[in-house]
Amino acid sequence: MYRFEYAKAANGVALYTIRTTPDNVRLRTIDSNVTATPYFGVNGGFFWEGALLSIAVENGRPLKGEPGDYGSGCYNTGVDSNLRRGTLVWDEAARRFSVQVVTDASELQVTDKLRYWAQGGVSMGLSNETGWEREMIAEQMPAYDEGHSRTALVYDRDNRLYMIVTPTLCTIEQFRTAIREKIGGGRLADGVFLDGDGSSQLQVDHVRLAGDRRQVYQMLALIR
Repeated sequence: MYRFEYAKAANGVALYTIRTTPDNVRLRTIDSNVTATPYFGVNGGFFWEGALLSIAVENGRPLKGEPGDYGSGCYNTGVDSNLRRGTLVWDEAARRFSVQVVTDASELQVTDKLRYWAQGGVSMGLSNETGWEREMIAEQMPAYDEGHSRTALVYDRDNRLYMIVTPTLCTIEQFRTAIREKIGGGRLADGVFLDGDGSSQLQVDHVRLAGDRRQVYQMLALIR
C-alpha cells in the first residue's frame, strides 16, 4: 500500500519519499524517535516539550487531550498565540485534499466533521510562484534560509500523498525546488512543510532516517 522512492535533484538535495494514499495514513502521538517506533512513516508538525504546536486532528478530535487544550493539536501556536498556518486536510467524504490557512481546527472547511484528518505545517504554495515565499515567512517557518534537514507532505491531482524527508542540509527554497523537479511527474497540486532539522525522520522497510535521534511527539504513520 506504499512505495518508497529515492531521488537526487539537480541542486544536490536528496529526497526520500513514501508515496501512498490518504486512506492509508493515520496521525499518531509518539514519545520517541520515529525509527524507534513500530510504524512506517515520517515526523509530523512542530512541538515543544511534548506539546503539539501544529494542528493534528482526526475526525474532529485533536491527538492529545481535549479540544482547546494547549498542546493538544487543536490549534497552531508559536511566537504568536493566534498563528495562521497552512494545514493539509484530507476530506474523506468529498475525496479531496486541500491546504487551508487557519489558526484553529474549528475553522477547517470539511464535508463531514467526523470523516477527515488534518496535519498542520507551513504552506508550500506550489501554485503560487510569486507569493509562496512571502506567505511562508508570514506563517513563521523556522530557519527557512538556513541549511537544515527538511520534511514535507505534498499531494497530486490524483490524490496521491507524498511524505518526503531530506537529510541534505538545505534551505526551504532548495527543498521546494527539488520537490517540484523530482516528485509527482508534473502533477503536484500543493503541500505543507513540517518540522525539520533533527526532527526530520523517516522509517520504512530497510530505510531509516533518524535525524539527530531526538524524540518527536507526533508522526504520520502508514496503516498498511
